[in-house]
Parts: sequence; C-alpha cells; structure tokens
Amino acid sequence: MRALVCHHLSPDRSGLQLETDWPEPPAPRAGEVTVAITRAALNFPDLLMLSGGYQFRPELPFIPGTEGAGMVIAVGAGAEALLGQRVIIGARSGSFADRITLPASSVRPVPAGLDDAEAAAFTVGALTAWVGLMTRGRLTKGERVLVTGAGGGMGLAAVALAAHEGAEVVAVASSEQRLATAKAAGAHHGVSVDRSDPAIDLRDIDVVFDPVGGALGLAALKTLRRGGRHLIIGFVGGVPAMPLNRALLKEIEVMGVRAGEYARQDPAAGRRHIAAIDERAGALRPHIGAVVPLEQAANLFDQMAEGTLVGKAVVAIG
Repeated sequence: MRALVCHHLSPDRSGLQLETDWPEPPAPRAGEVTVAITRAALNFPDLLMLSGGYQFRPELPFIPGTEGAGMVIAVGAGAEALLGQRVIIGARSGSFADRITLPASSVRPVPAGLDDAEAAAFTVGALTAWVGLMTRGRLTKGERVLVTGAGGGMGLAAVALAAHEGAEVVAVASSEQRLATAKAAGAHHGVSVDRSDPAIDLRDIDVVFDPVGGALGLAALKTLRRGGRHLIIGFVGGVPAMPLNRALLKEIEVMGVRAGEYARQDPAAGRRHIAAIDERAGALRPHIGAVVPLEQAANLFDQMAEGTLVGKAVVAIG
C-alpha cells in the first residue's frame, strides 16, 4: 500500500518519504477494525513528531497522522456492526496511508452533514476546543474569549465553539486573511498582530485560548481580567517564560489543556466530550484550507512549519 513514512527524525523533515509498496496493516483481531482511509488531516503534533519534539514518540519507522476518515473494510470479533460504516478515526499515528488497523474504540460514525475532508479534520480541533473552553475553562454565555492563532485549525475550532456557546469572541491573527476566516467562523472582533513583536490593546478578557505561546501568549495573558483563565493549548510560537507574578496579582488561573490525555485518564469523560462535539458538528464544521494528494503531503508539513496554512490541511488518499 501507499504510505508517508518517517524513517529518521530530523528538524528539516528529511526522514519523511512516500512509500508505494509499504506492508499492509495486520488483519484485525478481536475488537479491532481495518479502515480504508479516504482523507487524513494534518495537526501540529504530527509536525513535531518528525523531529522528536512531541511528548509521544512512535517507534521508527512510523507513519504520521493522528486523524482521518474512511470506510471500515474488515473487522475482528465483536466489531461486526462497524463493517461497511463510514467512520472518523483517531490514532496516535498512522493516518497518512491507504489503510490502518486500530481498536474499534478508536473509530466512530461520521456526524451527519460532514463530508470526508471535514470529518477527517474535525476531531482534534473541536475536542481540544471543548475540553479547553467548556471543561477546563468553564466558559459561560456572555463571557469574552480571546483566541490566539485564530486563523489556524485549532484557533478556528475555538472561535466557532465559543461563538456557538454565546461568548463574545476576539480573534487574534497575523494576517487579514486569517482574521477574515476567523470572522467567518463566528469571531465578533479581530486583532492583527506582528508575531515578532505582538501587542494587544485590550483588557477585561475572561478566557484566553492560546495555541501559540511565545511572545503572543504573554501579550494575551495581559488582557485577562482579575480572576480570568488562561488556557495553554500549545507552543507554536515557542515556550514563554510565564510571569507568575501577574497570575498572583490578578488571581489568574493558568491551565494546561491536553484533550487526548484527559480521555486516557478519564475514559467516561472522554466519551462525553466526543458526544458533545458530535452533537454540535454542524456549528463546528472545520474550515478546510488545503487539500492535496498523498504524493504531495510532505509539502503540507513544510507549509505548517512556515506558518502559511489557513484552517485545516487535508490529504486526499482514497
């Protein structure tokens, strides 16, 4: 089968290679399914894994890709009901390939109204937004939410969810195109920033949703009201030195958000979170900014590293 394979770790992604005769995944055992993948979506952790910069490090060689969509083509004992179903897959790696075998618990039916590209790109953003804003951040209607990196896939998911839940949303992004995309997703206000020297002239924000970090994360922290909540999603812009004195003086809560780890530690809560986003799939439909064939998938990693992607990037496979 075809697969995009990382053979060695490298900051320049030189270990990534398209294989056209890669071994097929194993036949499904009890409680497992094999999915023919039609679309797979790119996320920042996929990029980090290629250099060993993510907390999860698959054994080499490995196929990147944590989310996708496709059709169940084979099942093991106990998973017969899934045969022939169109499903979303969630995996720690392996989605940039023609086929994958994984536990039946790692797939679920595609929510009504999502096409394959949207289904593939739906879960990581929407789930992180839900766990961050609603579970960890305790967002309530009428609060003011500031989202950094609002033109990226993660930021757009947070914008859409916050707006859907009745918050006033401020989108922060580095280009007018990204701000326009964020406003189309539901943002009420837009702030354009220079990533190298960001400044945000706002105050009295209730919740910051921050997948960027770096200097922009620090600028966002300053916008919070007394008792506000700062949600740390990731560090696309680098890991900042957090001024804890500001958290003390304004009694700010600084919280890390790891949606996948939350579900691993509390599977029942994880199932509730998935049900919540699936119920809202129409409102949280992801913005697909690029679709390329598997043969060109390596280019998407370059674009993500350069920060030029808008919305979610999807690989067309089947």
